Amino acid sequence: MLKGLRSWVFPAHPAILSTGVVGGPFEKKGDLSADFDQFYDDLWMGQETYEKANRTLIEDAVQIALEKQKLEKSDIQFFLTGDLINQITPSSFAARTNGIPYFGLFGACSTSMEGLALSAFLVNYQGAHHVVTGASSHNAATEKQFRYPTEYGGQKPPTAQWTVTGAGYAVIGEGSSVIMPTPRITSATIGKVMDMGLKDPFNMGGAMAPAAVDTIIGHFQDLGRDPSYYDLIVTGDLAKIGRQAAYAMLKEKGYELLEQQFQDCGMLIYGDHQPVQSGASGPGCSATVLYGHLLNEMKKGKYKRILVIATGALLSPLTFQQGESIPCIAHAVSIEYL
Repeated sequence: MLKGLRSWVFPAHPAILSTGVVGGPFEKKGDLSADFDQFYDDLWMGQETYEKANRTLIEDAVQIALEKQKLEKSDIQFFLTGDLINQITPSSFAARTNGIPYFGLFGACSTSMEGLALSAFLVNYQGAHHVVTGASSHNAATEKQFRYPTEYGGQKPPTAQWTVTGAGYAVIGEGSSVIMPTPRITSATIGKVMDMGLKDPFNMGGAMAPAAVDTIIGHFQDLGRDPSYYDLIVTGDLAKIGRQAAYAMLKEKGYELLEQQFQDCGMLIYGDHQPVQSGASGPGCSATVLYGHLLNEMKKGKYKRILVIATGALLSPLTFQQGESIPCIAHAVSIEYL
């Protein structure tokens, strides 16, 4: 059901039935390693290229999520996913492997919540019984495409972020099929593309912060809520620079949030001992942190209601080379433990 200008509410409360979270060697050393299901000890993951390794991450995470719920691929009606590589080929090739009817999505790092919002809509309105959704990224493949191959050893400014090597996927199903309390999707707010004229590809957090703020405020206005409704409001990958900017903008617009209430996945996944400049990024950032760490914290009773806002910078190597500024977007999904 449409609520306000750009939000959906899901009265059937689609459930996040199971998840699969896979990471690389750098993520294994991070602060949230206990919330991953599986790690690879090198970036190649037994493949000939980093792009093929990205596909492997997806295939493994999907299989883990299915096995936890004792489901076969034939039990899934749709597969919604995307990544950062040209034409989202890792996602499409993984869809070739699993044989599930496929929606390929590209929202850059916002893809995880784009997919979750659409999956909840499908399940809530009986367009599917089970949907698998998620997102992935691979550090070496992404750096090679958007910046410089890691082998070059190029230095980065303090505003830069570290692309997560990881994949997070979930099985979304009908809420009526679940008796025990479980994380459920209660609403979603779809973002607008915003461009504040920034052109620096090493400051993604600063570029994406206005889109995150616009979606958060849109969510509050559409649903008639204020920040106190949520135990946690967490952005996808604004990291230190973007989170500070977003926090200040929200306060300026009259939305007071506690420091601990407003967090960012890009600041949670790695430890202070890891050289990630401003923090983490990539579609795999919010996907692994949500489907691993945050849902585990909900099940432990730490959070009852959370709002996840995944942000995406919609640039390409070509648009950057042509001098274009960076358009950005953010999608929000509310999850409640019911």
